[in-house]
Amino acid sequence: MAHQPPGHADNDDAGGQGHQPATGEPPGAAQAPRWAVRQRISQASPALKFVLMVGVMSFFADFTYEGSRSVIGPYLGTLGVGALGISIITGAGEFLGYGLRLFSGRGADRTGRYWPITISGYVVQMAAVPLLALAGSWQLAALLIIAERVGKATRNPPRDAMLSHAAKEMGYGWGFGVHEALDQFGAMFGPLLVALILTVSQGDYQLAFASLAVPAVIMLSLLMVARRLYPRPQDLSAGPAEVTASGLPRVFWIYLAGAALVAAGFADFPLIAFHFQQARTMSAPLVPVFYAVAMAVSGTGSLIFGRLFDRSGIGILIPLTVFAAAYAPLVFLGGFWPSLAGVSLWGLGMGVNESIIPAAVAPMVSPDRRASAYGLFTGAYGTAWMLGSIAIGALFDVSLVAVAAFAVAAQLAAIPFIVIVRRRTSGGSALAGHPG
Repeated sequence: MAHQPPGHADNDDAGGQGHQPATGEPPGAAQAPRWAVRQRISQASPALKFVLMVGVMSFFADFTYEGSRSVIGPYLGTLGVGALGISIITGAGEFLGYGLRLFSGRGADRTGRYWPITISGYVVQMAAVPLLALAGSWQLAALLIIAERVGKATRNPPRDAMLSHAAKEMGYGWGFGVHEALDQFGAMFGPLLVALILTVSQGDYQLAFASLAVPAVIMLSLLMVARRLYPRPQDLSAGPAEVTASGLPRVFWIYLAGAALVAAGFADFPLIAFHFQQARTMSAPLVPVFYAVAMAVSGTGSLIFGRLFDRSGIGILIPLTVFAAAYAPLVFLGGFWPSLAGVSLWGLGMGVNESIIPAAVAPMVSPDRRASAYGLFTGAYGTAWMLGSIAIGALFDVSLVAVAAFAVAAQLAAIPFIVIVRRRTSGGSALAGHPG
């Protein structure tokens, strides 16, 4: 891991910030903890500050849209949509939510307008969620659900490209892991708020969606602050680029094939929630609580496994893929407690998908191609997710055993591809550990 040398101070820390207080006197016992926190923050590198800033933004973003996604399945069910319809709507949302990243990534690399594209995507996404409170039909609800995914598709590649520049200094796994941890803890609190509102209001979905306007406004405010403080995040990248070739290497495509298989076996939570409702596995207010548990596991796992990725390389994905694949039989075939274990493993898989998988892409391509690479990678990933969602939705009405078998088989089929990538990148490659 590339830590800062002892005594290192940021160039932008005016007036000797991060050393003794202005008075030169040590803080009193009561003020010591607060002073220590301020000192740590002032001494942090600009790259770490940017990662934390984006992480806090993502906390409120996920608070908003994951709060809504925790109940979309049951909500569509109340509007008369069945399992296949829910799978098609959410699958189409994921398809656009990943497929359109190809265009936003290329657009960001070609124009260099990383911030404007990121901001436009966040605005669309944060507006779509509270507007679900006004949806009186499944058609309008479906449109807003898909619009939320389109907003995410627009902002993710340029945001991840900016994040990768800052994450290089601390290790890609740790940088993306810290960001994803904050992201997923927001995804934990959002569903908990929705669960509380549904309990108090006796199932008022409109009130639950409307309440999510508050974190959405906070997120957009922080976004404007970040844009002002860090106008050029690409300048935060430390040292020379690991890859300078203009094209995408063969190992990238092999890695993409493996990730697509993982996505195909990853059921959308709205369908899982719909299954819980249909099977009466739990009461309706507990569904978002289960989702919150999954997000807590995801966030914690992102920190742990991000650090392991920097130390051990991409091989860490092999056992994680095996563990995560076990979610399907537990969720679709088990009762209350097996379902709780299943959603925890599902959350583990989500954390891996959102932190280690994108972290591994960064050192494979040159910095000026990263937004395009992320767009292409996640576009194919989303296409596989959509196709898998449709297959799972079709199998749902046939046999839950078939659903579980398909999900497990698809994810385990990714392991040979990961093994090939590990072999091709071992022995000095950036993917064999920390890039520095």
